[in-house]
Amino acid sequence: MTRNPFSKALAMVLTLLMLQPVVLGAAQSSPQLPDPGKPGLNREQQIQLGLQARSEVYKQMPVLPDSNPVSRYVEQLGRKLAREIPSDRSWPYEFHVVQAADINAFALPGGPIFVNLGTIQAADNEAELAGVMAHEMSHIYMQHSAKQAPKAAWAGIIAGLAGAVLGNSTAGNLARVGIQFGAGTMLMKYSRKDEAQADAVGAIIMYNAGYNPKSLSDFFAKLEQRYGAGGPQFLSDHPNPGNREQAIQREIQNWPRKNYLSSNNAFLQVKQETKGIKAYTAQEISQGAQQHLWEQHNRQNGSMPAGVASSSGNGNGTISNVSAGQVTPSGQLREYQGPGFTISYPDNWQVNSDNSSVTIAPNGGTSGGNVAYGVIISAIRPTNGSDINQATEDLIAGLIQSNSGMRRIGTTQDIRVNGIIGRSAELEGNSPIQGQKERDWVVTVPGQNGSILYLVFVAPENEFGRLRPTFETMQRSLKTSN
Repeated sequence: MTRNPFSKALAMVLTLLMLQPVVLGAAQSSPQLPDPGKPGLNREQQIQLGLQARSEVYKQMPVLPDSNPVSRYVEQLGRKLAREIPSDRSWPYEFHVVQAADINAFALPGGPIFVNLGTIQAADNEAELAGVMAHEMSHIYMQHSAKQAPKAAWAGIIAGLAGAVLGNSTAGNLARVGIQFGAGTMLMKYSRKDEAQADAVGAIIMYNAGYNPKSLSDFFAKLEQRYGAGGPQFLSDHPNPGNREQAIQREIQNWPRKNYLSSNNAFLQVKQETKGIKAYTAQEISQGAQQHLWEQHNRQNGSMPAGVASSSGNGNGTISNVSAGQVTPSGQLREYQGPGFTISYPDNWQVNSDNSSVTIAPNGGTSGGNVAYGVIISAIRPTNGSDINQATEDLIAGLIQSNSGMRRIGTTQDIRVNGIIGRSAELEGNSPIQGQKERDWVVTVPGQNGSILYLVFVAPENEFGRLRPTFETMQRSLKTSN
C-alpha cells in the first residue's frame, strides 16, 4: 500500500450558463475569456497537486523526452496557445507526449498537459490538434477539478486512481486521494457541462491564436463517426455535451471575420515523425505499469523530470521481503496524538505524517512511499447527507472497482470503537512485496465536524493473522474528538 502524499480534494460546480455564448461585449467584438471563478483549492495547492500527479504519470506511463522533435513541436504549439491567456489568469502550462496508441489527451491541475501519440496521428491538421490542446488548457483555466472541493474529499477516495495505471494495492488509491481519473488512463473525468465550457473557452483560445474553432468540433465528430460511441477512450473521457458543432457555431457567429491558419509543413513533418516512434497499446501500458517498467524506461531515455523520487528504495517499485524480526511489534505501547484522534501503537514502530494522512509502520515495512506493513489513518468528509454506512460501502466499492484483482472478503460489519459505532470490512489485493497478496482491514468511525475517520491496517496475507492482535489493540485504543 502507499500512504497519502497529497491532499484530498476535487469535483465540479458549474452552471448552465456555460452552454451559452461566452462573448463579453457588443456584436462583432473580439471574444474575451470568462472569469474562471474561485475554486475550493488555491493556486499553490493546485500547482502542487498537479506536479505530484505528474510524477505518477512518469512512473506509470511511457513519456517521450521533452527534447524529442515531436515533444518540442507540441510544446511550441502549446506555448502559442498559452500566449492568448492573460498573464494574471494563466498557469504554468507544460506540454508532454505519451507513447500511447490510443487517441487521448489529459490535463492535470495547475498546468501539466499530456497528449498521446495516437491523438497527433488522428489529427488531419494543426488546427485539430490545437483544438484538443486548447480544450485541455480550458479545463485547467476554468479549474474544473479544483471546483469539486466540497465533495472531492469523499468522491476522490471512491474513484482514486485507476489501478491499471497506478498499481493495484489498496493504498495506491488512498494515498493519491483527490484526483479522479478515467478507467485505464490517467485522465480527469469531466461532466458534459464541463465539456461544454471547455469547448466554449477553448474556442476563444483557438480563435485568438488564429485557428478556426470549428476544427475542435470537427475532430470530435470525426472520432464519433469513425469509432462510434464505443470508440477510443477520448470519447468516454470527454462526453459530448450535445450539439457540439452547433454550440461552437453559436459562439463564433458574432466574432470578427479572419483568415484562419491552415495546416503547415511543421505539422505534417511531425505527424510523419510519429510513425517511427513506438506507440504502446493500453494493455501494454497497463502491464508495464504493473511490472514497474515505465519509471525505468523514462529515466533511461531522459524523460523523467528532475526531482522525481524513485518508487522504492530498491528501484523497482516494490518492497523486498523483510524478516519477521524487522516487523514484529514490541509489547510496549506509546500514544500518538493526531488531528482529531489519538491512538496507541508499538513503540518500535515509526510514525510518518503529512497534511492529509498518518502512517504508522515497522522499520522495513515501508519503502519509497509503499507500505507493506502498518496502518494508514486519514479523514474524509462525505457529501449529500451520506451516513457512515453508505460512505463505507461507497469507499469499498470504489476501491474494488479501481483496483484490478481487489475483492471483498466477507461482509461489512458494525464495530465498536471506544463506545462509538463504526464499520469494519476486509479486502484482499496485491502487496508491494513482489509475488504476495495483501490483506487490508478497513475501519471507519465518525470524526470531527461531520468527517469520517478511516484506518486501513495492512499486512501480507500470510502474515496478517500474526499481526491482527496488534492491529486490534491499536483499533481499540483509538479515540476521536467529536
